[in-house]
Amino acid sequence: MASNTLANLQVNLARNQQLQEQLSSGKLLTKASDSPGGAVIAMQHRADMATLNQYSRNADDGIGWLSMADTALTSASSQLNRARELVLSGLSSGSSGSAEAREAIALEVDNLRESMINLSNTTYLDRPIFGGSTAGSIAYDKNGVYQGDDGKINRTISGNATVRVDTGAEAVFGPEPGNVFNLLGKIADDLRRNPAGLQADLAEVDTAQKRVQAGLSGVGSRYNQVSEMQQNAQNRVLDLRAQLSDVEDIDLPKTITELALQQAAYQAALAATAKVIQPSLVDFLR
Repeated sequence: MASNTLANLQVNLARNQQLQEQLSSGKLLTKASDSPGGAVIAMQHRADMATLNQYSRNADDGIGWLSMADTALTSASSQLNRARELVLSGLSSGSSGSAEAREAIALEVDNLRESMINLSNTTYLDRPIFGGSTAGSIAYDKNGVYQGDDGKINRTISGNATVRVDTGAEAVFGPEPGNVFNLLGKIADDLRRNPAGLQADLAEVDTAQKRVQAGLSGVGSRYNQVSEMQQNAQNRVLDLRAQLSDVEDIDLPKTITELALQQAAYQAALAATAKVIQPSLVDFLR
């Protein structure tokens, strides 16, 4: 009777201790043996959350690249609009206009060309966003000659979606030797020496503007895709966290109630055992 009673008390005490551990940690699962099936589910949820969090970080990086491209191309579009206005001013004055006026316009075009080269060398984390996968620090040199490569920079933002986050230089600034930098240089030269050539320059400016606008549209489309996939990943992480909580976390009111009942049962068992199993004189004589 004593052995059976002690064994039952030990079981009761172990359950009491388990409830206290759960209450102090807030977790139902502290080791795999607590619930092998639940442990497997919890590990899978954690692995999925880690993967989704990495996708979200990739998306953050992609958004950084695309935001810089959007800003640079928006400025480039504005500067091409200004270049078009200057060409129209040169056409209005024509060959009959004063050389000084055309020179002033040409100087502004030169400044626009230099500014466009600076925009083409926009960087994100010290990498040129229009330079492909080059390890160099610039996409174009001061003469408007491309220094990058044809590589692409991609970011994986979901299990089946990879998005290019850099922007092809040729697609937005035009192929050499007819890129936008050479075009602006030609406009400045025509303003100084050949006003009759400005009409053809105007058509080329319109073509360059269309390229930049198309590139801007592509950047915006990819930005939206990356943002949407990032939001989906973050929402999925929240869902998994809730499911993980269902598997791992305790029900606080239920656990407190069970612990109180278990402690009361243990104390009652101790009291009953003390009354039923009492030492006799024979026990002491032995």
